[in-house]
Parts: sequence; structure tokens; C-alpha cells
Amino acid sequence: MSIEISFLPERMQIDVIHGFLRESYWSPGIRREVLERAIANSLVVGAFDGGKQIGFARVVTDYASFAWLCDVFVIPAYERKGIAKRMLRALLDHQRLQTVRRWCLATKDAHRLYEQFGFEPVDAKRWMEKRLPVTAWQEAH
Repeated sequence: MSIEISFLPERMQIDVIHGFLRESYWSPGIRREVLERAIANSLVVGAFDGGKQIGFARVVTDYASFAWLCDVFVIPAYERKGIAKRMLRALLDHQRLQTVRRWCLATKDAHRLYEQFGFEPVDAKRWMEKRLPVTAWQEAH
């Protein structure tokens, strides 16, 4: 299996990405146009087997001091083959992200994966968030 990792936004297959993310626990029902805007304003990485996209991740960042890692997935047929690790390593090694001092992410079930890259639980007393109801970002214009 020859899996290619690419940062080229034009290679990202929106149908594949949207198909996965709209069914995920972290972005159920996400509208395609919201996803397209998110991708356009993020650093993205994809994993490809031939011409087929099999994995994706994106980073929301200022390219200086902060990065939020999100939307990481590998389609089920390719899981447990080190593809997510390759995408994460590519992002963490990206030349434009070498001064980032704080990387954040949220996960329900992949703590062991991220711990391998130095991620740790955060002090919940320090962090705050404001969230729109799911329907707001599914239906907003």
C-alpha cells in the first residue's frame, strides 16, 4: 500500500470529507458550504491511496503561536495502518507551524493516539468555551 500525504487544498475531495464529517460525533449534519469555508480557512492535510482520499485533518492556526487540530479521520477500511499518525506527524513538522507554542484538540475516543505526539489533558478550570447549538451551524445562512 502506497499512501501519499498531501497539503494541497485542491486535492481535498469535499464529497469524501463531507460524507465522513456529517456522520461524525463532532460535526453531525454539518452543511457542505460550512465545511468548504472551514477548509478554505485552515491548513489541511489529506491521505490518498492512488486518487482516492482516505484520510483528512485540518489545523486552525495563526501560524505563529496557536493551533487547533480538528476533523481528523481515516476511513474505516484504512484504520490502524498508521495513516492518522503520518498525517499528524506531517502537520506537527510543517515548516509554518514550528513556532506554535500551544496546540489544542478535543477528542472523545482517541486519547492514546494524541498522547503519542505529546498531547495531554488540560486543566478544565482554565479553559472555557462558547458553543452554538448544533442546529445553529447546521441551519445558519
